[in-house]
Amino acid sequence: MPKLTITIDGPAGSGKSSVAKRVASLLGYSYLDSGAMYRALALKALERRVALNDGTRLEALAKETHIELKAPTPELEAAGAKNRAFLDGREVTTEIRTAEVSQAASLLATIAGVRRVLVAEQQRAGAGGGVVMEGRDIGTVVFPRAELKIFLDASPEVRAERRWKEHQEKGEAFTLAEVLDEVRERDRRDRERKVSPLVRAADAVVVDNTAMGIEETARLIVMLANERQKEEIAAAGKKV
Repeated sequence: MPKLTITIDGPAGSGKSSVAKRVASLLGYSYLDSGAMYRALALKALERRVALNDGTRLEALAKETHIELKAPTPELEAAGAKNRAFLDGREVTTEIRTAEVSQAASLLATIAGVRRVLVAEQQRAGAGGGVVMEGRDIGTVVFPRAELKIFLDASPEVRAERRWKEHQEKGEAFTLAEVLDEVRERDRRDRERKVSPLVRAADAVVVDNTAMGIEETARLIVMLANERQKEEIAAAGKKV
């Protein structure tokens, strides 16, 4: 059975990480959180006090930085971690999940030089198939030839509520109205950025999970993956 490369793109709060992690588990694939790479670099930039609008220094920082993603321990997974993230050999799994790092990562993602470096790393990490990767340009830029591309979406209100609950669980005091404003601003920035804007790949399957939970969404994508695998096998048979 051929192993696919599955990409899941979508806006903030659409559930990409949780769904991608579950899809990978159901299929026995590896899961890679592309956003964790940007978060790790953002953490380093904040620690080094590098201005988040200094593209030249940030690109140089990206080139000298080693970021590695590993499967989480059972304890970390139970706490909600999707990958263990290592920054230059130091584990930063928890540190990269703060609101400050999240906002910084969003800014870094608009810088062309930074994206070039990290996209190359993502392509290296996902080479060979049997991988589920999520982000905002995975199906359009990172893996444009992926066998199955998903564009996951939900209403801004539902996405904001999901993010607000995440903040609540972390003890971060944000109101739902503040998070909704943050989601809308993030959407605008992701759509309007000049480098790799958030767009749906022409051959992506749109999955709206406004009224769907993680498990239901993941099982739908697994069904689509199984169908695609059968198509790949049939196509390979015709070539023989």
